[in-house]
Amino acid sequence: MLKVVKIRLYPDVQQQQSLAQAFGSCRWLWNYFLNLMNQTYKETGKGLSGYEVKKIIPQLKKEYEWLSQTYSQCLQQVCLNLGVAFNNFFEKRAKYPRFKSKHGKQSIQYPQNVKVANSCLTLPKIGDVSAIIHRPIEGKVKTVTISKNCSNQYFAAILFDDGKEKPASSTDGKAIGIDLGLTHFAVTSDSSKFDNPRIINKYEKNLKIKQQQISRKQKGSNNRIKARKKVARVHRKITNCREDFLHKLSRRIVNENQVIVLENLNIKGMMQNHCLAKSIHQVGWGMFCTMLKYKAEMDGKIYLEVDRFFPSSKTCHVCLNQVGSLPLDVRNWTCENCQTKHDRDINASINLKDEGLRILTSGTGGKACCPDVSRSKGGRKKSTTTLSVGQEAYSDASRTL
Repeated sequence: MLKVVKIRLYPDVQQQQSLAQAFGSCRWLWNYFLNLMNQTYKETGKGLSGYEVKKIIPQLKKEYEWLSQTYSQCLQQVCLNLGVAFNNFFEKRAKYPRFKSKHGKQSIQYPQNVKVANSCLTLPKIGDVSAIIHRPIEGKVKTVTISKNCSNQYFAAILFDDGKEKPASSTDGKAIGIDLGLTHFAVTSDSSKFDNPRIINKYEKNLKIKQQQISRKQKGSNNRIKARKKVARVHRKITNCREDFLHKLSRRIVNENQVIVLENLNIKGMMQNHCLAKSIHQVGWGMFCTMLKYKAEMDGKIYLEVDRFFPSSKTCHVCLNQVGSLPLDVRNWTCENCQTKHDRDINASINLKDEGLRILTSGTGGKACCPDVSRSKGGRKKSTTTLSVGQEAYSDASRTL
């Protein structure tokens, strides 16, 4: 099973210069080949693959001798990564590849010949770099990615194969549904509520002061560079606090449950709401779901996402009666059919858990709702029929489990 461990590096002054030169060479090569691919497509109507541009590297080394100072396999990996970037674009998984800048995050990738010791990392043409290895790296090292952030911190992401097989997933255990929100970051089906830390609000005043300082500095001056580093440190602190909160919460949920069910949120579409965009951006829903998914897979547990059009908030989890509309400002409501009083978020999490268990037991993944049915008079009978099918599915799932 493939695993990744990210460690902190502490290179000396000479090693920092060597890494800066390697970052610059790989960045220049990326931009050169990306421009070559663009021009080739305009002239011939055909593109170049990563393997085709890799054959040009020996010729470039004769023309630009400073390229030979960088490890050759790092340069070859740039070509392969560029080919993967174009494949992701054509398969609509990413945007069109962009030119890289010397400002911001820098990175290079070593496909092999990197040795990991107790307190250092041996890199070709750079030497032994001091490192803090906080987790054991047992297995065959595949690739090592060296990166530097805007705060001049160096990291190494080590991908290795531990030789173990991926554990088989099982449904034997506790199931939980999680409803994500802004007032409370997560509300679970067992009535647990986790508050939203609102990390940006804690550092907003400090960030504002640092951004005002950088705006008063002359462009291109050394003082402006120093001010940019101060802003980067504040953003780094915000990122670290957010990731710490998400890692701890996701690990707790995965350890305590076997089946984890969430809603497949359209975060990109929700960001179009300018009133909530800042709050949605700082909360980190997408990162939290990613952490839950890979941690559950590594532990042999089940992570499941329910369709975003499933009416989890508007459906009573007791009698499955669905209300017509439920505005966001209504946090508590009473079912007209069974007179049960519901907390909006807890009710939604329970419905998500029930829907997830229904999908697992049915084995077909069929939906218990049909959001495309119109609200006209001719479509109401279809909506009622769909709801009855969902009721039968819920009852079958409850009897099975």
